[in-house]
Amino acid sequence: MIGINRDGIRTGAMPARTVALTFDGGPDPVWTPRLLDLLRRNNARATFFVHGAQAARHPELVRRIRAEGHEIGSNTYTGAVLGESSAPRFEAELELTQSALAGTTGQRTNLLRMPRTTTPDTLCGREWDAARRATGYGYVLVAADEGARKPAQGIVRQLSQTESAYAEARRLLKNRTVDRFTTVSDGLGLVPYKSASFVERWSGEALIWTTRIGQIFSTAMIWILGVAGGLGILRLLLLALFARAHVRRLERFRTGAPWMREASGPVTVLVPAYNEEAGIGSTLRSLLDSSHRELQIIVIDDGSSDRTADIAENMGDARVEVVRQPNSGKAAALNTGLAHARYDLVVMVDADTVFEPDAIERIVQPLAHPAVGAVSGNTKVGNRRTLLGRWQHLEYVFGFNLDRRMFEVLECMPTVPGAIGAFRRDAVIGVGGVSEDTLAEDTDLTMALWRAGWRVLYEESAVAWTEVPTSVRQLWRQRYRWCYGTLQAMWKHRGAVFGRGPAGRFGRRGLTYLALFQVALPLLAPVIDVYALYGVLFRDPVESAAVWFAFFGVQVVCSGYALRLDGEPVRALWSMPFQIVVYRQLMYLVVIQSLVALLVGSRLRWQRMQRSGTAAEQIGGPAPYKSVPMP
Repeated sequence: MIGINRDGIRTGAMPARTVALTFDGGPDPVWTPRLLDLLRRNNARATFFVHGAQAARHPELVRRIRAEGHEIGSNTYTGAVLGESSAPRFEAELELTQSALAGTTGQRTNLLRMPRTTTPDTLCGREWDAARRATGYGYVLVAADEGARKPAQGIVRQLSQTESAYAEARRLLKNRTVDRFTTVSDGLGLVPYKSASFVERWSGEALIWTTRIGQIFSTAMIWILGVAGGLGILRLLLLALFARAHVRRLERFRTGAPWMREASGPVTVLVPAYNEEAGIGSTLRSLLDSSHRELQIIVIDDGSSDRTADIAENMGDARVEVVRQPNSGKAAALNTGLAHARYDLVVMVDADTVFEPDAIERIVQPLAHPAVGAVSGNTKVGNRRTLLGRWQHLEYVFGFNLDRRMFEVLECMPTVPGAIGAFRRDAVIGVGGVSEDTLAEDTDLTMALWRAGWRVLYEESAVAWTEVPTSVRQLWRQRYRWCYGTLQAMWKHRGAVFGRGPAGRFGRRGLTYLALFQVALPLLAPVIDVYALYGVLFRDPVESAAVWFAFFGVQVVCSGYALRLDGEPVRALWSMPFQIVVYRQLMYLVVIQSLVALLVGSRLRWQRMQRSGTAAEQIGGPAPYKSVPMP
């Protein structure tokens, strides 16, 4: 039965022994070809009410439908319920479908089947209003006949493009009481099409090409999602696996191992400082309280314009020496300190860091082995009371310190952090001192030591508390410098990939890891969140949310394990969802900006963070030094 609505309803029925098979949805790449083959074998014609979106995706199927003598009607663009659609959505559902058909067949259809309607009786309420609006656009609304009507009486049969519909169509085509299977318009004497104008055809072809590009993009996104998700899961598994291996290694080899003899000699501590008035006092007092008493503490004042040098000189302890120089940068300050160092064991620290009493003693112990050239300490976030501080705390524990456990097991530690690191003086001088070639002088130096044949270890018990940025702007500038400098160092030492011994192990393991998980993964990882949001809005929201939460759950478990290994309370995990949604996206953007800046040859100058002297905030350590007038 067909309903034509303008001022009322007029109905028309198929002639006796005539059946109009109609198929809603599609064209479907699986079932539409099978239905067309079935119709051809039975010398039958049918009407296909297509979704415009599917027609744009599969224009070749639309052309085949027309080429084989079948009829095409509109089932709206996405299958939306027109009675529940807003006015703009209503018009878009109809016009976009017409554009898709104009681009594929050069024609506009007059036939419309409204989704979720079967017989004319279902056209009630909002659907009735939508039907009246559609007829105002010139559409003929096609509904199916009630089940009481028999094929011998002539019917319009509504089917979908599925396996069950295929079976039903095959059954109907074998019905001996039917003389003819034809289209709706042929059976009722209607005009199904009108020619599309040049502009309509052009816009339709543009829609098809846009859809095709969107399909390519969507496919690429799925592949990127797979790669990014795979890399993310692989990194989490590697971190957990090697962290456990590191713990077992400590239990088996560190205690009483013959190659880990005790290092008890004097130590030189280098403290490069530039305008560190807020924190230099706390840093020096924590060093002077160290359980390792035989220290030479050299503060290299790099042209400070505040009272940094004066505070250091007035500490009242002969172990503190101050060297002043014009502002030349951190690397130059460290090289100046090396020139004044009296001892072979050197600890380099930042002037905003507060140290546990046993930190110096513990960090120099691995240097007792003659093959070890440098040791990384365990840097913790002191000012973690704010949300931004807590996010960085999680990053330090999970992202940095858990990484270092893995790097030690794999023998490829890429960075001894500037906050706390121990070195052999002759090893550093042997590689030319601290290089000024990159903005990540600590990473550059560590990589140079590997290439010179030295081993680099991680001493998790040597704890130092550092002050992290307290504003997004400061954080961005700091991480931009770190990331940019790391990329510079990776490129500078890329030849290590082809090296032998410790250099080769570092190059093939460490540089590969950095390239995959600190460059490629941050570039791809936003796709996971973007595609998850896309899935929630336009695909299966339950499935998309389940995938995202599963990945999030794995991260929470690994982060909890990292906190436990580091002796930190797991309650910090409450801020992790916000870290993933906000903070991690910021870090991804930093990597992207750094990589773009490096590729286009931008020069980035070193930028110092404004300090407030709150490194010891979490542990209740020495208060920030209060500046007082000198007598």
